[in-house]
Amino acid sequence: MTTSLQEELLQRNNLYTTSTRSWEAISGLAWHDVTPAHSRLASARAVSVVIPAHQVAYCLKAVLDALDGQYHRYEFEVIVIDDASCDTTAATASRHPAVSRLIRLPRRMGAATARNLGTFVSEGETVLYLDADMVLPPHVITDIAARATDTSVLVGFRHNLPHEVHRNTLDGRGMRPNLGADHRVVWRPPAGVHLPYTGLTLDTPLDGRPLDHTNDFLDLGYGRLYYDWDLPRMVVTALVAVPRAAVLDVGGFAAEFGRLGWGMEDTYLGACLIAAGLLVIPLRQAVGFHLDPRDARDQWQRKLATWPATLAHYRHLMQQPAPSGRTEPFSAAMTRLLNSCEVLR
Repeated sequence: MTTSLQEELLQRNNLYTTSTRSWEAISGLAWHDVTPAHSRLASARAVSVVIPAHQVAYCLKAVLDALDGQYHRYEFEVIVIDDASCDTTAATASRHPAVSRLIRLPRRMGAATARNLGTFVSEGETVLYLDADMVLPPHVITDIAARATDTSVLVGFRHNLPHEVHRNTLDGRGMRPNLGADHRVVWRPPAGVHLPYTGLTLDTPLDGRPLDHTNDFLDLGYGRLYYDWDLPRMVVTALVAVPRAAVLDVGGFAAEFGRLGWGMEDTYLGACLIAAGLLVIPLRQAVGFHLDPRDARDQWQRKLATWPATLAHYRHLMQQPAPSGRTEPFSAAMTRLLNSCEVLR
């Protein structure tokens, strides 16, 4: 009898403490400490940053400036996949010194496809998926390179900056990103509202602390829930680092999510990687500024309107077997796609 992806998750723990304690013993640092630039552990993994970009001319330079300003002493590549933008996104990326590769898709294909192509052309052992509106503090690449392994998904966090706050500086200069600004850290859902992911409706307002109350996600193994959260939902591609080989093996992101609407492709990738035996480990020190566009509220409402369709597709895929052994067909599909793209750098 074939085991579904959902059933696979029920068999997987998230007991990563042996790995983190071993790292702490070797490094002399706490897991959530900022890693010094001179740490010899920073050379442990080659990192490729993959950025899907669509209509982000308002913020992309600040994001790339932050990558150029990382104090990481070892070479890392920055790959921007322009998803057929109509603004100056491609031009901004083409002239920025931080960008190693710039590829333009032949038509709008969605962030999942953009990330897949970026993963395919990347050369690092670890791929850091970074949204094109996420500004990183200077230590984050070193934190990731020092801790990444073949069996870990390293999760960072985001602090949204409204457009009226960042519009003059575009990078949050003079501010320190706040871990508690992420919903996976501080979560206050109202009472009486249907939560679509699990179908829960809370009787009273909740002052939720998903990160703290799950013991830094340790207690989310075996398919367990924290109200409307589970382990796959903690994998958010605004800032997450994964082993490249594992992503290729599960076939990358499911591109059909982008055709249906917004959301769930990163949750589904998280589920696939967990089923493959990877452990989801948070990095509390890795918090970036998410730079909201001027029309952030309207964009959010449009995204939420499409979520029922992507959630239904996610539930359908969770009843299918866990994907594996897909490196060859994934690579073939990406080779065909690359041949239709414009390679700008």
